[in-house]
Amino acid sequence: MKKFIVFLLTILLPINCLAYSNKIIPGGDTLGIMVNTKGIMIIGFYDIDGKYNKGNPSLKAGDYIIKVNDEEINTIKELTNVIEKNVANKEVKITFRRNNKEKTTTLPLVLDNGIYKTGLYVKDNITGIGTLTYIDPESKIFGALGHEIIENNTSNIVEIKSGNIFRNAITSIDKSSNGIAGSKNAKFYYNTIYGNIIKNTKYGIYGNFNATFKDKPLMEVAQAKEVKLGKASIYTVLENETIEEFSIDITAINESANIKNITFQLDDANLINKTGGIVQGMSGSPIIQNNKIIGAVTHVIVDNPISGYGIFITTMLEEGEK
Repeated sequence: MKKFIVFLLTILLPINCLAYSNKIIPGGDTLGIMVNTKGIMIIGFYDIDGKYNKGNPSLKAGDYIIKVNDEEINTIKELTNVIEKNVANKEVKITFRRNNKEKTTTLPLVLDNGIYKTGLYVKDNITGIGTLTYIDPESKIFGALGHEIIENNTSNIVEIKSGNIFRNAITSIDKSSNGIAGSKNAKFYYNTIYGNIIKNTKYGIYGNFNATFKDKPLMEVAQAKEVKLGKASIYTVLENETIEEFSIDITAINESANIKNITFQLDDANLINKTGGIVQGMSGSPIIQNNKIIGAVTHVIVDNPISGYGIFITTMLEEGEK
């Protein structure tokens, strides 16, 4: 009897804690993306009348200010309000985070033309354009981009407190050319929110999709070993909100890479004519092969913009479930 009980417990234990669906809703939809930083991000420094350079040497671009004079702050407005209350002291105590460690320092306030200044360029949110990769119909988890959101001035991954994906419509495209990555331009509909962003990782952004699903058929998920060289396609938006399918040619597969698993070239004259190649805003566009979703577009090869990289869809699904 004891052996029988042990056997039953063994076969009932889950062998895989990740529970993504075998069939998912493929994306291709254009997204507005807005994230609020976890603290006030320092993105640079400026001189004040030639007398003040880089504020305090203890601070670096990429640091997150989380307290001023021991008051917690989350927005630039809160930062400004606390500083204005303490100008009489001509300095403030700064608590900041770097590499997940908290540090403190003193920041002098410099009077310039009747205004006290800090010498810091700061940011508390980032807005951009990307592409939805998938929605899991069971868990309602979505994945997009296939890579992290990075702050351009510091090249650091953005530590997020909260964020949303929302409706946008593509209005025009700046074409890519050799050495230059083009971009999608869009009109944002900030009040039409599709979901909330929970995490920003090197494999993409993830969160809960809260809007009503569009009437799309489910698509089977391909395992990495099923991806083959040769013909495939991508779903993306080039105009307004219309998802189109364009052909690509997969030229290399790297199962051991973290992100750049799929190397491909655009193979669609219409797409190349409109965009000049892969452009910013295509990140997250799902890659389809043999009626299965196999991955997502992540990077353009700038010196040859008709070529790019993609990530396996299984990597994104696993990350979304963590």
